[in-house]
Amino acid sequence: MIKDLLGNKGLLTRPKTAFFCSRRCPASVVLLSYDWAKQMRRDGLCVISGNHSQIEKDVVHYLLKGKQPLILALARGLNTRLEPELKEALVQNRLLIITPFGSGVTRASQKTANRRNELMAELADEIVVSYAQPAGNVERLIMKWLKKRKRVSTFDVVENRALINSGAKIL
Repeated sequence: MIKDLLGNKGLLTRPKTAFFCSRRCPASVVLLSYDWAKQMRRDGLCVISGNHSQIEKDVVHYLLKGKQPLILALARGLNTRLEPELKEALVQNRLLIITPFGSGVTRASQKTANRRNELMAELADEIVVSYAQPAGNVERLIMKWLKKRKRVSTFDVVENRALINSGAKIL
């Protein structure tokens, strides 16, 4: 459940792809993730990102350079101080910042990140996972949504074999 938001609420009605990547990821997925972000930007597709891991931050960076819609999901309450790139995207009416938390939650934690990730997966029509560390939080989340038959895709690299073998489609 979204508790607070800022920006274009209409983006929630669009088809959305949630992007996840574990904090520690193999080099094999880095360039693939950047290329995927650039393709989403070219295609004008709406992405939901948590902007948490370095790869997620890099993907948001690439997406903010485009004109496509973007939903940024926070693992804390809304902050009134925004980076200039986010302000510009808000002015362009192509950004929505959402959070399942009130303003009293000022710092992200593992617990709040897990809740944010659940919200992203719930809202998404499709999930793209660049990499999920074995037995990590992202992998547990993805396995749950695979069981619920949510469409999940990943890159065809040896490190993602477990996801692919569990039903994730190859990008």
